[in-house]
Parts: sequence; C-alpha cells; structure tokens
Amino acid sequence: MSNSLKMSARNLDFYYGSFKALHSVSMDILSNQVTALIGPSGCGKSTFLRCLNRMNDLIDIARVEGELTLDGQNLYAGGGIDVVELRRRVGMVFQKPNPFPKTIFENVAYGLRVNGVRDNGFIARQVERGLKQAALWGEVKDRLHTNALGLSGGQQQRLCIARALAVEPEILLMDEPASALDPIATQKIEELIHELKQDLTIIIVTHSMQQAARVSDMTAFFYMGKLIEMDQTETIFTRPAKKQTEDYITGRFG
Repeated sequence: MSNSLKMSARNLDFYYGSFKALHSVSMDILSNQVTALIGPSGCGKSTFLRCLNRMNDLIDIARVEGELTLDGQNLYAGGGIDVVELRRRVGMVFQKPNPFPKTIFENVAYGLRVNGVRDNGFIARQVERGLKQAALWGEVKDRLHTNALGLSGGQQQRLCIARALAVEPEILLMDEPASALDPIATQKIEELIHELKQDLTIIIVTHSMQQAARVSDMTAFFYMGKLIEMDQTETIFTRPAKKQTEDYITGRFG
C-alpha cells in the first residue's frame, strides 16, 4: 500500500476576525496513515482540522490564507470547489456523539439522502457496510428502526462514524472522538481507527498522548497556533527534535 501525498498545507494562516489562530502551518498528510494532532487546549489543533474540510466556512468572521490541497487541488482557490462534495470526501466525527433524533438506519442513511441517493437497495447496503466498518452492525442489526438516542455513548459515537463512512469518504477527521467515552468504548474506537486506515486517511485531534502514541503513524505538535514539530510518532515520543515538544511530552510544560 503506497503512502502517497493526500493533503498538503503550505503557509496556512487562519483568522477569526482580527485574531490570528494559525501561523504559517505547513504539513503533508499521507494516504492510509493516521496523523495525530497534539498540543495544549486552544493551540489551533481543532481549527486546523476544520480547515481540512472547510468547516470553518460556517463562521462569518473566519478567513484563510495560504494553500491547502487535496490530491493536488487547492481547496481555497476561490470558486470551483463543491463544498458539499468536499465534505463527502473529507468526513468528520466530533468530540461528542451527535446522532440525529431519528432511527439508527436513518442516521447512517442521512448523508446518502442529502447527496441525492434515492436507490433504497443501495442505501440499505451502504448502511450495513457503514455499520460493519464502524464495528456496530452486530450490536444493532436487530433494531435498526429504533431511535438512535437509545444507544450508549460509545455506540452513538460509532454510529456517527458509520454515518461518516456510509458516503465512502477518502479522509476521516476526528476531533477528540473518545474524550467523552469510558475506557472500553475508547478502546473500541482506537481499534476501529487501526482497521479503517486500510481504506482511509485519518487525522485525529487528541488530548491524550497515550492515545496519539497508540493509534497514529505521524504526530504533529501544535503550540500557540504554530506547528512546532511533526514527525513519525515514535520519533516525536522518544527523541523529538525541539525542546518545546520534549517539554510538552514529558509534562514539564506551562
């Protein structure tokens, strides 16, 4: 499996109004790898993650400068980018599970219906495929038409992953996907990440350095809106190049 270049940021600046939240971030994201973004709260990790599928477009005062490419196409080069299609290709799973107050089936089918799919047989197959990929099918296959809000927190989060997977994204963004979950549910999400990277490129924001060490191939350390260092995860955790990274990882920080 070739780890070719999937996404690339070059001198990416991000502003909320006059506040500059990201400073000249440059990084390459390789296909079929898990890239973890670590760093203290408020350092720009989630802001950067949301740039990757233009989720920040929903904020009126947000502004992006610099270049961000997906398969070589600049996502911020003015017109010509179909943002709905972009968000199909670059799916997102949030920190808190956010299932819709609909059935389990309709939660997973939602993205397909929004994208104009009308073939019920195809929708049913994609729902099953998404739930299987999210390691949830065995637990819910007999109650697909019950309300998704009846699921446990860990199941709800895997349902949200299934919903993202049903539209066959190429990239999955995960913003602290296990921070609201118990250790057993967290382990299931981590095992899932490991399996999904066979088919997908995954970028995960995590506050848990143990989690970053367990699930990721590459780790990027952010501080005060700047990318301080990015390298193979093992290198970042055992012999980081920057003292700032070492101080953060060893807890001598702040």
